[in-house]
Amino acid sequence: MPGRITGLTRVLGPGSLASVAFGEIASSLYFALGLVALFALGLTPWVLLGVGALFLIVALSYAEGSAAMPETGGAATFVRRAYNDPAGFLVGWALFLDYLIVIALAALFAAHYFGHAVGWNGITHKPWDVVCGVTVIVGVAIVRLVRRPGLYRIATIVAVVAFVSQLLLVILGFAFLFSTSALGKGTDVGVAPSWHSLVFALPIAMLAYTGLETVANLAAETREPGRTLPRSLFLGIGITVILSVLLAVVGVSAFPATAGTGELGTTWLRAPLVGIVQAFGGHVSQGVVHGLRIFIGVTGALILVAAVMTAISGAGRVAYSLGRHGMIPHAFGTLSRRSLIPPISIVSVAAIASVLLVIGDAFGKEVRFLASLYSFGVLLTFTAAQLAVVRLRFREPELERPFRVPLNVTIRGRAVPVAALVGAPLTFAIWIAALATHRAALIGGPVWMLVGVVIFVGTRRARGEGLLEQVSAPVADLHPADEGDYERILVPVKLGPIGEEVLATAIKLAEEQGARVDALHVIRVPLELPLDAELLEAQERAEASLADAKVLGGEHGVEVAGEIVRARALGQAIVEHAAKVDSDLIVMGSAPRWRRQSRFFSPTVDYVLRRAPCEVMVVAYPQGVLEEDASLT
Repeated sequence: MPGRITGLTRVLGPGSLASVAFGEIASSLYFALGLVALFALGLTPWVLLGVGALFLIVALSYAEGSAAMPETGGAATFVRRAYNDPAGFLVGWALFLDYLIVIALAALFAAHYFGHAVGWNGITHKPWDVVCGVTVIVGVAIVRLVRRPGLYRIATIVAVVAFVSQLLLVILGFAFLFSTSALGKGTDVGVAPSWHSLVFALPIAMLAYTGLETVANLAAETREPGRTLPRSLFLGIGITVILSVLLAVVGVSAFPATAGTGELGTTWLRAPLVGIVQAFGGHVSQGVVHGLRIFIGVTGALILVAAVMTAISGAGRVAYSLGRHGMIPHAFGTLSRRSLIPPISIVSVAAIASVLLVIGDAFGKEVRFLASLYSFGVLLTFTAAQLAVVRLRFREPELERPFRVPLNVTIRGRAVPVAALVGAPLTFAIWIAALATHRAALIGGPVWMLVGVVIFVGTRRARGEGLLEQVSAPVADLHPADEGDYERILVPVKLGPIGEEVLATAIKLAEEQGARVDALHVIRVPLELPLDAELLEAQERAEASLADAKVLGGEHGVEVAGEIVRARALGQAIVEHAAKVDSDLIVMGSAPRWRRQSRFFSPTVDYVLRRAPCEVMVVAYPQGVLEEDASLT
C-alpha cells in the first residue's frame, strides 16, 4: 500500500476531539496526583484547583490560536507566525521535551499500576520498574512503526474508562473516606508544607494537566476547527479539573498529612489511585477492595500505555511541523502511510524517552527529575503561546479568528485578551519559580535547548537557508479548478510502488473534494485462454489490492468501491468502466521506463488519454524514482 501520504486529513468530529481532550488530560492524573501530594500535602486539592484554573485561562489562547491556524505544531506554530522561525523552533523543541517526559513517566507508572493489580510486586521496585518502563516504550514504538492504530477510537475508549474509573473512586471516596477534619490535619502553611515545598509543587502540578498541546496539534485533523476545537477543549478540560480536585480531596482524606509527610505522596507515589482503593479497607469487604484494586490497576496501566502511544504521536506531529518548515532534518517532515507520522520520529522519541528514564533512575529520584524537567518546557510553552496570540492581534488583525478569547481591553487601538494578559505573567512567574527550586529544570532545560539550537543551525546551513528566514512548508501542486468538480474518481489499482502512490493520490484528492473512489483491478487474460479461465493467483492479488484500497480509504473517510474485471486490453477496460460508472476523473501513473523507449506514456495510458470519457490525471515520476515493471502504467 502507499508508502507516503501527502498530508494530515480532517477526520475528527466534536465527539472524537472531546474524547481526546479528556482522555489525554485525565490520564496524567494517574502519575501526577502522588507527585503533587508529596510536596503540597493537605493543600493538594487547592494547588490542583489553582493550577487547573490557570490551565483553563491558557486554554483560551490555545483555542483562539488553533481555530485561526488549524495546523499541526500547536504553540510552535503560533509563535513562528507571530515572531519568527527561530522562536517557533525553540518553543517546538521545548514542547518535544515535554512529550518525551510524559512518555517516560507514563511507561514507568504503568508498571506500578499493573504490578499492584496482579500482585507482582517485583516490577514495583527498582530496577525492574525502569526495565518494564523501557520495555513499554520500545513495545509501543514497534507497534507504531508496524501499523497505524485507530488512535481516535483508542482515545474514546481511554476517555470512557478513565471517566468511569475516576468517577467511581470519587463516589466511593466521598461515601467512605471523605472527612473535613482530615483535609486540614497536619497542614500548617509555611511549615507543612513549607513555602519552598509549596512553590516547588506549583510547577509540578502542571503535570496533572498534560494534553493541551496534543489537542492543539490535532487542529490539522479536525473538521470545522473553528467551532469544534474550543467546545471540545473546554469540555474535556472542565471535566478533568473537577475530577482531579475531587480525587485529591478523597486522597488527602484517605491519607492526611502527619509529621510533614503523607502516604499518598510517599508509599503510593507511583500508583496514587491504587492507594485510594487500598484505603477502602475497613469500610467495605476485602473482596470488594481486591476487585477494585485489580480494576483500577489494570485500567490504569492500560490508560498509561495508551498515553505513551498518543504522546509518541503528538511528538511525531511536532517533529513533522518542524521538519516541514526546515527546522530539523527533512526526514522528520515526511509522512508515512503505515505509521502516518515520520518513522524516524517514532524511533528517535522512543530512544530519547528511554534514555531520560534511565538517566533519572541513575540519579536515584527519576520521578522528581522528570517532573522537574517537564515544568521547564510546559511553562515556557504556555507563556510563549499566550504572548503569540497577543502579538498576532497587532501583527495580523485581519486574520480570520473563528473563536476569539472573550473579555478584551483596547491597547494601541487593538483588542487584547485579558486572559492572555493575566495568564502569560502567571505562567512566566511559575517558570521562574521552577528554575529557582528545581535543579533539573535549571540545568537540564537549558542543556536541552542548546542541543536544539545546534540542530536548528546545522539544518538551516545544510539546506542553504538563513537562520532568520521564514521557511514555508511545501504545498502540493494538486489543485483542482473548483471545489466539488470531481464526485467520482476512478483509479486502476495494482501492486507495486507506482500503483500504491497513485492510489494514495486519488484518495487524498477524494478526501479534499468529498468525492468517492472507484478502485478498478483489471485482470488481463491472455488471448490463448477464455475470459472466464481460472486464474487463481491473479484473482487473489486483485482481491487483496481492492481490500487494501478500501482500508486506506476508510482511514481517510473516503468511500472506496472496488470491482474486478477481466479483459484482453487494459486501456479498453479502464475506458469502458469509466463510462459505466460515470467517472469525473481517472487517475493513472506513468513509469519512467517508458521515457527511455522514446515515448512518454505506456500504451495503456496513451489509450486512456485518447479515448477516456472524462478528465485524466497522469502522475509521472522522474527517472530513478519508483522504477518498476508496471503493467498498468
